[in-house]
Amino acid sequence: MAEEGDVVSKTFRALVESADRKFARVRDFPSYGRAQGQHYFQKVFKAYMRLWKYQQEHRTELVKAGLNRWEIGEIAGRIGQLYFGQYTRTSEARFLVEAYVFYEAILKRRYFEGCKVKDLGVRFKELRFYARFLLVSLILNRTQAVKVVVEKLKALVDDCNANFRETNFKEWKLVVQEIVRFMNADTTFAIASARPFRYSAIFDCHPNSVQYVARFHAKKVLKFRDAILMSYHRNEVKFAELTLDAYRMLQCLEWESSGSFYQKHQAETKENGVVVDYSGTSGLIDMKLVADMTDPTLPPNPRKAILYRPSVTHLIAVMATICEELPPESVILVYLSASGKPSHINASPVESSGGSKRTTKNKLTSHNSLEQNFSSPEPHINGKKGFSDYNDDYLWLGSKGNGGSSNLYPGDIIPFTRRPLFLVIDSDSSHAFKAVVNYFIKLVALFVMDGFTVLHGAERGEKAALLLSPFRPMFKDPFSADITQNGSQFTFFLTAPLQAFCQMTGFALSDSDIEVLKNAENILSTAFSKWEVILCKSLSLDLVWAQVLSDPFLRRLIIRFIFCRAVLSAFCPPEESEQYVPVCLPQLPNSLSPKAEVVQSSVSQLANHLNVADGFHFDNT
Repeated sequence: MAEEGDVVSKTFRALVESADRKFARVRDFPSYGRAQGQHYFQKVFKAYMRLWKYQQEHRTELVKAGLNRWEIGEIAGRIGQLYFGQYTRTSEARFLVEAYVFYEAILKRRYFEGCKVKDLGVRFKELRFYARFLLVSLILNRTQAVKVVVEKLKALVDDCNANFRETNFKEWKLVVQEIVRFMNADTTFAIASARPFRYSAIFDCHPNSVQYVARFHAKKVLKFRDAILMSYHRNEVKFAELTLDAYRMLQCLEWESSGSFYQKHQAETKENGVVVDYSGTSGLIDMKLVADMTDPTLPPNPRKAILYRPSVTHLIAVMATICEELPPESVILVYLSASGKPSHINASPVESSGGSKRTTKNKLTSHNSLEQNFSSPEPHINGKKGFSDYNDDYLWLGSKGNGGSSNLYPGDIIPFTRRPLFLVIDSDSSHAFKAVVNYFIKLVALFVMDGFTVLHGAERGEKAALLLSPFRPMFKDPFSADITQNGSQFTFFLTAPLQAFCQMTGFALSDSDIEVLKNAENILSTAFSKWEVILCKSLSLDLVWAQVLSDPFLRRLIIRFIFCRAVLSAFCPPEESEQYVPVCLPQLPNSLSPKAEVVQSSVSQLANHLNVADGFHFDNT
């Protein structure tokens, strides 16, 4: 019997080492690219399935041989990591759910808590488990789970400080501070009854406009398949490598479950002609979901590459890879949120509606001069102003210094316009992208300067769609404008328009105002439905917008942009609207301009409902 126990123990250890080696291969694979290491992932899933099954079948012998409960928890945690890694690469909700299932099982079965040992290594494993579970719970909007795990993480850090005084746990204290700061900034934790950021068929599919959207068909229709999300600000709210703005955009570009229970999906790989399922919960850990976490009837989410503090070269490399792999008749959404020139960072970024009104003359002068330069149909050559002169403004992707290697110029994006792009630029230098794209569009002939080919209009392929943020945000309370505390206002309007409206006007929402919140949401839904119909029926809608209007995610962004533009236009001082109002290129129909009655009346109705109309100026309502 002793020999049999030794064989079981040795076999188990061999399986653990084999699975760990395979795990190490895939752990650091890039999270972008359509077929990045898929073969290896299937091997790792297979290895861990074999390992988990083996420990289940030989649990008694392994426990007698010295198997600890935390070792079982570590295996389950690795499986959770694998599923979360697959989610970041594919954006498939089922993988995120699987990761949550395993982490929740570890927590409920107390695999780590059951071992009261003075083992620093085990304590670090438990700390990392809590951090990973928090990230998955955040993305999945499991707010109660987040609150529970945060308390356990706090207690564990305190316990580690008390029992391992010779070890510095400063980094883990910062992790606790990060998640608490994130929870304070994320309105989901303050308003549990608020509508989800994700696209919900219940809330976002408007009955009055659905027939018009269904019948709408442009000359060319693009499918939204891929997105690149990047947020890079100093001291911005974040947890781990997920910033608040990227988190909001990530959820905004995914489907919300409509109530179906989780159902297994079969993997494509086969062994000996038999399909092997590595994605179901029942094969690895025996638990059932009691919440409606996924809905197999929903279309797939667009893939999202989320970049945390990338270098300029890394961002460009990711864009190149995704553009290269993009299927035909598809569009890429690129979301870039960053500060402009480093010199802009120390400048006052905000004005309040009740405070002094300072004008950034240098910015306005630069902006106006660019507009004047583009009024001519041809670019200047032969010693006059050329393409490089329009690269004075840029996004700053750096933590220190003012080096050119940290500057993302609008010209860096131009090569990727060979594919359809939907650009969302959230920056105090967003106007630079407007200028260069205008310049780009007007180059319709082949120019040669000193033997160097500049560009040819026909070779660039596609005209980009742009949503550009204002130079600066606008709030009734200037303290709300701190991006390091609340995230970007423009991004907030695109992802949670009602909450952004309330934040801007200083209206405090809470769960005690459920009826007020519900009626306000109904006002917005009615307005958005009307605007969708107008877009679908418009004869002046540019093809750039028409070809993406059938996509629910992009259509919702366009509608919310119209709302954001109208709100800020009516809220900011009219003489300074150029600084505080966002811009889109090409222009949307005038029937949905900020001054249009159908738009202003809706904003006015919402403002009156929340008793904040005194802060607005309306022309026709």
